[in-house]
Amino acid sequence: MLQLVSSGFVGMWLNAAGVSVPPAAPAQAVTWQGMSWLTPATPVEPTVETKIAQYLQTLKTQGLDPQQQAVWLRTDSNLLIDRNGTIPVSAASLTKTATSLAAITTWGLDKRFETIVSANGKIEGGTLTGDLIVRGGGDPLFVWEDAIALAQSLNKLGINHVSGNLIVVDKFHMNYKADPQKAGELLKQAFTGINLPPALLATELKDVNIVKLPTAPTDSKTTKLPQVKIAGKVIVSSEPPAVITPLIRHQSLPLVDIVRQMNIYSNNEIAQILADSVGGAEQVMKIVSTTANFPPAEIQLINGSGLGVQNRLSPRAVSQIFRTLHQTLQPLNLNLADIFPVAGAEYIGTLKDRNLPVGTTIKTGTLNEVSALAGVLPTRDRGLVWFVIVNKGTQIAKLRQQQDTLLQSLQTEWGRVTPTPLVVTKHDRAPAYFGDPDRNIAIAPTSR
Repeated sequence: MLQLVSSGFVGMWLNAAGVSVPPAAPAQAVTWQGMSWLTPATPVEPTVETKIAQYLQTLKTQGLDPQQQAVWLRTDSNLLIDRNGTIPVSAASLTKTATSLAAITTWGLDKRFETIVSANGKIEGGTLTGDLIVRGGGDPLFVWEDAIALAQSLNKLGINHVSGNLIVVDKFHMNYKADPQKAGELLKQAFTGINLPPALLATELKDVNIVKLPTAPTDSKTTKLPQVKIAGKVIVSSEPPAVITPLIRHQSLPLVDIVRQMNIYSNNEIAQILADSVGGAEQVMKIVSTTANFPPAEIQLINGSGLGVQNRLSPRAVSQIFRTLHQTLQPLNLNLADIFPVAGAEYIGTLKDRNLPVGTTIKTGTLNEVSALAGVLPTRDRGLVWFVIVNKGTQIAKLRQQQDTLLQSLQTEWGRVTPTPLVVTKHDRAPAYFGDPDRNIAIAPTSR
């Protein structure tokens, strides 16, 4: 199991990264299943205690019960604030932190889901006389661009027409649709949709990563796309035909990029597909409570996305999940900023309309009566401060603003670090993009 890093090592580590850390106060170790929970032997900082009290009083003036609000603040060595921190509460999309950890623990960051495209007939004169078979491998982020690139790869194999059906087998998803029939219909549309308007892509995908597609003349209102016309229907089957010829192995984006997209946009469909793939909510809970070393009673999930108030996590559990992800990513030369959005570094997805301290790595959560925010705040005087705020109330916009103000206030109290420490700075990596033809690997010779 992953263990907490000792406070001494963390101090040297953060100082090397440009974060000054004062000597730690004596702490009393409380163990749970081999986990060392370090709690301060002295009272929390009076100024911080006052700030939290003022924050809760502000919520009270809005008609919210302070007893139903949760705030958890800690460094790696000391617990700073605990307001309902060990009680499971409706955490909305903070659930995706658990899904992230379960997926990464199960497969590793380099995991790629494979979709195999095969045929059960001959390819002559640009026509596949037979069926085209698509066998899914659970890719949660196969979208329009990937389908278009796949059509292009089929064209290179000499397939422009299919006389038979499009047969969908196993876990094939497209545009976040887990229903194989719907996913298959979307794939057929992408294959046969002549001159799909760019507006369709923009509407379907909204905020997405870098996209590379075949380009059209600048004066064209549409983009000319490769085509594979399918004469037959979309058929969902539990098994492929007995005799088939594999044509293309399509690889998904690496898991690290899938998880990042999921968390930046808080995509519920991606989260649910990943959770289902690791074994469902029960398996996610088991993996996460064991890996992050917190009591199983502090995580109660019904799905992997956070939709529904029945999904409950304690703030302490969320904090431990963040810290465990951080410890898991570090040896791989990555960190939380590589899988979660970072304030000041990007202004997309869930960071839109937020005013968080620069360098804060976060995950948001929202339901009709829940506004949640969790992550890590780099500070000059306290190093990395792990925070979880879960509000129960309906004035979501105002609650978000107050969360941002609280974190700004805490950063003012403890000091800002400039530049953001390397340990919470996103690494420069070659950008992954949808529709990358290099992720389509031909496993059949081209026609002649």
